[in-house]
Amino acid sequence: MHFQKHYLYTERKQIRAEPHINRTEYKSAMSFEWPWQYNFPPFFTLQPNVDTRQKQLAAWCSLVLSYCRHQKLYTLDVLEAQESPVFNNKKIERKLSVEAIQVVFEELRKKGNLEWLDKNKSRCLIMWRRPEEWGKLIYQWVSKNGMVNSVFTLYELANGDDTEKEEFHGLEDWMLLRSLQALQAEGKAEIITMDDGKGVKFF
Repeated sequence: MHFQKHYLYTERKQIRAEPHINRTEYKSAMSFEWPWQYNFPPFFTLQPNVDTRQKQLAAWCSLVLSYCRHQKLYTLDVLEAQESPVFNNKKIERKLSVEAIQVVFEELRKKGNLEWLDKNKSRCLIMWRRPEEWGKLIYQWVSKNGMVNSVFTLYELANGDDTEKEEFHGLEDWMLLRSLQALQAEGKAEIITMDDGKGVKFF
């Protein structure tokens, strides 16, 4: 069936896929709900039709962000990504090429969800939630718990027992810092230097 016709006909259809994957790589990938496109072979080849490709790239961007959020991934390597379950469906024996992965990543960059770490575009930071969004979540937690005017180390915020059940628990330092910088720009926080590293005071 032609990809474009099938794509337009079934773009709202949802199928829970159960791909065969390397469990040692991502143990929780089996619990991820894959979109219907993931089991459709032409999805793994970039389509020449402009409109179809636009829909295809949008679907890939959505899939990558959802998967990285599920796995709590913040950095990606293009070559390694090709072997990860998100780009390599062993069940249907299809994988996205390195060149196509770079196209998808570049699309994510345009959307503000990705930053390249090198000129060769081989490694990148993935932002399935933007710094401002993380900052909002952190500030909501601070306000809810009556901790305005309190001082925290960055370690306490991201790894402390008090935040264990929060979405931002385990947040990588670079993203945490950007989130706090966003709050600082809004006048809700001030990043300070402490004896054991950086800290933050909330207002």
